[in-house]
Amino acid sequence: MIELKNISKSYSTGTVSVDALKDVSLSIAPGEFVAIMGPSGSGKSTLLHVLGFLDRPESGTYKISGKDVTRLSDDELALLRNRLAGFVFQQFHLLRRVSALENTELPLIYAGEKTIREKAHSRLKDVGLAEREMHKPNELSGGEQQRVAIARALVNDPVIIFADEPTGNLDTKSEEEIMRILKALNDMGKTLIMVTHENEVAEHAKRIITMRDGRIVSDERKCDTSTLPLPGIMRAEGTPLDSAFLCKHTAMKSMELVEHVRQSFRAIFANKVRSFLSVLGILFGVAAVIAMLALGEGAKESIKEQLKTLGSNLLYIRAGSAKVHGVSQAEGTIARFTFGDVQAIRELGPVIARASGYVTGSGQLVYGSENWNTRIEGVGVEYAGMRASTPEIGRWFRSEEVVRREKVVILGTTVVEKLFGDKDPVGGTLKINRINFRVIGIAPPKGAGGFRDQDDVVYIPITTAMYRVLGKDYLDGLYVEVSDSASTDDAEEKIKALIIKRHRLYKNDEDAFNIRNMSEIQEMLTSTTKTMSLLLGCISAISLLVGGIGIMNIMLVSVTERTREIGLRKAIGARRKDIMAQFLIEAVVMTLTGGVMGIALGTLTAFSLSGIAGWATRVSLYSVILATTFSIAVGVGFGLWPARKASELNPIEALRYE
Repeated sequence: MIELKNISKSYSTGTVSVDALKDVSLSIAPGEFVAIMGPSGSGKSTLLHVLGFLDRPESGTYKISGKDVTRLSDDELALLRNRLAGFVFQQFHLLRRVSALENTELPLIYAGEKTIREKAHSRLKDVGLAEREMHKPNELSGGEQQRVAIARALVNDPVIIFADEPTGNLDTKSEEEIMRILKALNDMGKTLIMVTHENEVAEHAKRIITMRDGRIVSDERKCDTSTLPLPGIMRAEGTPLDSAFLCKHTAMKSMELVEHVRQSFRAIFANKVRSFLSVLGILFGVAAVIAMLALGEGAKESIKEQLKTLGSNLLYIRAGSAKVHGVSQAEGTIARFTFGDVQAIRELGPVIARASGYVTGSGQLVYGSENWNTRIEGVGVEYAGMRASTPEIGRWFRSEEVVRREKVVILGTTVVEKLFGDKDPVGGTLKINRINFRVIGIAPPKGAGGFRDQDDVVYIPITTAMYRVLGKDYLDGLYVEVSDSASTDDAEEKIKALIIKRHRLYKNDEDAFNIRNMSEIQEMLTSTTKTMSLLLGCISAISLLVGGIGIMNIMLVSVTERTREIGLRKAIGARRKDIMAQFLIEAVVMTLTGGVMGIALGTLTAFSLSGIAGWATRVSLYSVILATTFSIAVGVGFGLWPARKASELNPIEALRYE
């Protein structure tokens, strides 16, 4: 069944090379019980590791049922370790965080079996531990732990059992129990290869091989092995190592994935404080992303609402210029607009939809015992539609009221709150600069605009403002609504030419008046908001990256701490992708948990900022998806290196790690 020819293996310890095996040739028939003996450093354990597919020889050939296994890939060797071999170690190598039953199940997980619990229970029952299967290793004696290791070795019904000093750490009674079990397995037809340094243990074997300095110095047989029963998988009628056998379980099944997830959760909860501290980095990172994006979205929505109050396709024409020769000038120092200018602009043609003049000033308002100083705007009838100011309560003033200079007023919501409180002001009378005005409407709320409260204002007919309240002979400026955005530039040029002509200005005189395009202001504000949102998102994403580095650091520590566990998993059949999957799942679970908690914290923070600080916030589905996706990407990205490092560990070196 097993044939070794001229096998050699050496190890490097610093600058010194040690030959562990030197041209070893050996044949083992099915059903044999072989004991390999020799002093420390003789190469017996190295030979067992080569025989058990845990290590590769440097030269020579190793055939099992005629198939050369030295040329197999790592995953194919893992399949052999899982399906053909069962391992019993001197140090037991049980996972300390799980029960005896779950330790026994491990090979079945990597074999893709479905009824793992029943099979594991049956094997523990066979070794007399059915009553202790839910106990963890630290609750079991040394002999009981070794019996768990034997049950784990048998759970996949292997053809060959490899035992490395199986009684080395046991008392005499436990030693006798273990040897009785191993001998019974050999009597059932299992091939048993055991390393031991105790003569009384070796006496149970039917063949004793003695090694010294990496060579076989004696090979004694106690009986004829040609008549021993052949185990089913190794019978002559079938070759177990054909391509069909080696292709089994190449894809990870759903059950394996579920088990990987379960074991990942177990590993996370085994170090609760450390895992929680790692999760905190992702939690605060995601919370920051959610909160900052909510602030950005809220600011964007707030600006959109404010932009609605500016009107669409609107031009704002102001008398004078913002600067003259670098010095700021007051409005109207050069040009003086009149109602004639408004009418002339209206007659420019189809590019102009509406036009309205305005004047502005401040005034003292008195209602009963309350008084308030506010901004007064004298505007025309068209202003309501142009600046989205049509009252939701009451009405706007009419054309005849403008002509007759009626004393009617429309109040902003701030003025209503300051003077009237919870009362309905419509129909009431208040004084503006000691003149009685009748309230006919309440303007829709517009919110704050920069440092100014846009609702702290009253609107009165422009003629009333000019000739009864503010005492002005000229308009402070004009509002012009263009018929469509495509005509804005054309309309602006026509208005410029008209004003220059009417006021007899030079064509290159830029100081006489100023035209501002509200759509440009809208674009500027929108662009600024997007930039700020992006900036806030990038700043908060940095905290996510810091959290990801923390996850990677913890995973690297976990790989180091669990090196022997990784070696054990690979020794019982775990492939590279199995190890990678487990550690990647751990990283993703931690980041995803932190992400979900971060979404909740970020949402709560956004609502708190809105409720307590009064900031506009809006948690969007996009930000939630972005944060979740980013947290998973952080888990995969920063967990990949530790997972890859774990998967590339040599099983023998990992098992020897201290």
